Amino acid sequence: MRSRLPVVLVLPAIAGLAFLLVPLAGLLIKAPWATLPSQLFSAEVGQALRLSLICASLATVVCLVLGVPLAWLLARSDLPGRGVLRALVTVPLVLPPVVGGVALLLVLGRRGIVGQHLDQWFGISLPFTTAGVVLAEAFVAMPFLVISVEGALRAADPRYEEAAATLGASRWLTFRRVTLPSVMPGVIAGTVLCWARALGEFGATITFAGNFPGRTTTMPLAVYLALETDPDAAIVLSIVLLLVSVAVLAGLRDKWISGPS
Repeated sequence: MRSRLPVVLVLPAIAGLAFLLVPLAGLLIKAPWATLPSQLFSAEVGQALRLSLICASLATVVCLVLGVPLAWLLARSDLPGRGVLRALVTVPLVLPPVVGGVALLLVLGRRGIVGQHLDQWFGISLPFTTAGVVLAEAFVAMPFLVISVEGALRAADPRYEEAAATLGASRWLTFRRVTLPSVMPGVIAGTVLCWARALGEFGATITFAGNFPGRTTTMPLAVYLALETDPDAAIVLSIVLLLVSVAVLAGLRDKWISGPS
């Protein structure tokens, strides 16, 4: 039998819940429901939605290609200084996204450490392009994938991998046929979180890729832009992002937000 909750904790808890939920409820209350279909299918909203979905998906692919091996390195290798590397990998989680965008500019900009060579040798310029949006989103979203996959790898039973090795399987075959399937739930959860984070990215994107309609204006940027010219469109885009966030949390409820009853 559960003990009675003290009032001194219940009242602040209710206030905190209201603080988080009332603004979201206000967004739904103020939504232009009568014109929502026309707003949702307008050219500007459709363009931002399409670009956001494409860029977030491409950024997630980049994170998968780079993040899964990185998570394996952090979880299974004997590399010295793994604690420091793990801390560095998680820096984008706490780093202000605008600072991440500035860092990307300093490295990949036309006068950046790497970007100047890309421009001079190959004629490739990444800032203020759709590719720049993908890179900015991948930069801020990859830690979500790495943390999720690394946690799954640490929780997996290594005896299955050892058994595969004793049967003559190579390390690559063991990784593909044993390790990866065993941590697939963690990979899926990290992928979904990574995609959702990329979809909602604003600061690094506007700093590194700018805000050019049809090329770099994703949904968060479109919300910011529409607040000054078309508030109804801003509300519609905000509702779409809210629904995506709720869908992600609902899909991952068993792994992330469920608790003992």
